[in-house]
Amino acid sequence: MTIPRTICLGFLTMITIGTFLLILPISTQDGTWTDLITALFTATSAVCVTGLAVVDTGSYFSGVGQVFVLALFQLGGLGYMTITTFMLLLVRRRFNLRHKIAIQQALDLPGLEKSTFVIRSIIATALLFELTGFFLLLLVFVPEHGWNQGLWLALFHSISAWNNAGFSLFADSLMGYQSSILLIGIISGLIILGGIGQPVIFEVYLWLRDRVMNKHEKLTFSLNLKVATSTTLFLLILGTIAFFFVEVNNPETLGELSLQNQVLNAWFQSVTTRTAGFNAIDLGKMTAAGLFMTIAFMFIGASPGGTGGGIKTTTFRVLVSCTKAMLQGKEEVYLYERQVPLNLILKAMAVLVGSVGTVILATILIAIADPQVDFIQLLFEVVSAFATVGLSTGITASLSAWGKLILVGTMFIGRVGILVFMGTLLGDPRPSHIRYPEENLLVG
Repeated sequence: MTIPRTICLGFLTMITIGTFLLILPISTQDGTWTDLITALFTATSAVCVTGLAVVDTGSYFSGVGQVFVLALFQLGGLGYMTITTFMLLLVRRRFNLRHKIAIQQALDLPGLEKSTFVIRSIIATALLFELTGFFLLLLVFVPEHGWNQGLWLALFHSISAWNNAGFSLFADSLMGYQSSILLIGIISGLIILGGIGQPVIFEVYLWLRDRVMNKHEKLTFSLNLKVATSTTLFLLILGTIAFFFVEVNNPETLGELSLQNQVLNAWFQSVTTRTAGFNAIDLGKMTAAGLFMTIAFMFIGASPGGTGGGIKTTTFRVLVSCTKAMLQGKEEVYLYERQVPLNLILKAMAVLVGSVGTVILATILIAIADPQVDFIQLLFEVVSAFATVGLSTGITASLSAWGKLILVGTMFIGRVGILVFMGTLLGDPRPSHIRYPEENLLVG
């Protein structure tokens, strides 16, 4: 039982429990048993904070079932190791070296020190922002739906947005609020902060604390913060501009909206594409160019340590910097006057190759199981599942049982991480002290 296998087994356990709970008659509106495929797909989508759905969450599941779904994507967003460690902290158990290494691999931490402190800060940060989002969303939902329904809608959507889960209690997601600057702004803020990663948020907190306390020592931001924030900002701006110009003449998406709402929804599409799963426009009616751009942004995803998926912004930035270094004839890769270690470059390449391979394999298998599905929609669905985004062109429910099961496996691999999953299959690496002579070969 290696550490990657422990992590995968933990997520599988949560999915199994969630499937059993959603099968029960108390979880549905009409009091009937849910079929196994529907319960398994929903539980996996929730635990993997994806948001893909084969049934309408708001109308199919009862209040109890909706609570189960919320609990699953809350636990899934925090992660198996975070929950396990937090429970051990509550009973005041000490951690051995193996447990600390598991935390490091699960949360992609740079070292083993202060692992328990990181867990506490993750829990505290999540609760703080989820409660803040809840109170702000009350301003949107209570005037329209009343206190009882408004409270539940605000809580559900706040936790879903922070965890980048993408689950909504509305049949059309957030299309009914595409002109609400307040709701779009609140949900966007939760998505970005949830996806940027706890390490970045904590560094910014320390910087603000030092400024308020007028400390003389200057906090030096880490390379991770600089890369994650700058790449995220660049992708958000690029996505907004790109979606605006591609969809502005499409009457089915942005074309019939006012200029203000066109910009607002282009921005929201850029935000939610980065693993959030909400939509304020009909994705099934987007242009082919818009769909393909969405696939590219979904594949990149959020940042390490966040609640989103994808290959991550830092991986994307390292790969781009490698390409730039090669074109400039350099043998080292630099970011913000820091040299990127070789092992990180190899890790980024492994993530890219493993991710592309997973997407290709899943696409081929579903194309065999559901040959009637349009290719661009099929690729869109697979990348959405792998990057744990949850956006869909509307084909999820119409897929065959085998197609849904393939998406279940794709969501699982995307959530635990491609390297952790491959480590589960291959076992612990065995370093070798043997070195072989170098020899060139033709590349490119």
